[in-house]
Amino acid sequence: MTPIKNIYCVGRNYVLHAKELNNKVPTSPFLFLKPTHALVEANGQDIILPANQGSVHYEAELVLRIGKPYEKGIKVDELVNSMAIGIDLTLRDVQDELKEKGYPWLLAKGFQNSAVLSKFIDFPGIEKCEQEDFALIKNGEQVQLGNIKNMIFDPQTIVDFTADHFGLGVGDIIFTGTPEGVGKVHDGDQISLLFGGEILGTCTFKK
Repeated sequence: MTPIKNIYCVGRNYVLHAKELNNKVPTSPFLFLKPTHALVEANGQDIILPANQGSVHYEAELVLRIGKPYEKGIKVDELVNSMAIGIDLTLRDVQDELKEKGYPWLLAKGFQNSAVLSKFIDFPGIEKCEQEDFALIKNGEQVQLGNIKNMIFDPQTIVDFTADHFGLGVGDIIFTGTPEGVGKVHDGDQISLLFGGEILGTCTFKK
């Protein structure tokens, strides 16, 4: 499999999530980047998070992996070859401070281990994805449940916008946005990432 290259992330792509953080609902896709050093696979291990930087929040998302070069007019079902469930980890206190100053979010979003990924599975197509929910289980309790049919901007809009403004190629991945239910991570939290009821990844967060 081609190594992961660019990590694009879509912010505020579910109405209820935007509202739970008192953010405005965007009128066009809102993207940011994470460095590849942020990547870590949730394969049952401990994942070390920053200490003494305020609260860390989990944000579960469906992640698309680009399998062929983008061409104008190409459909998502042709472009994407695999998918995963990911967690966009956020230093929330740091992010709030950066927002207040009007600074970029990199310190809050791009730290090491901030882009958690389950294993990748074959992409079944948009229609089948809309028939299944993804979920984040924390310490045995479901805390997030999402479905891409509830996105503000659907995957086709996201890939076209991303390609138009930044370019999109083989090996790029897109975190497509998180539903409501984000919350704090605590030391020792045990996490499972599910799609269609199947566990695709697990980890334990350590601070």
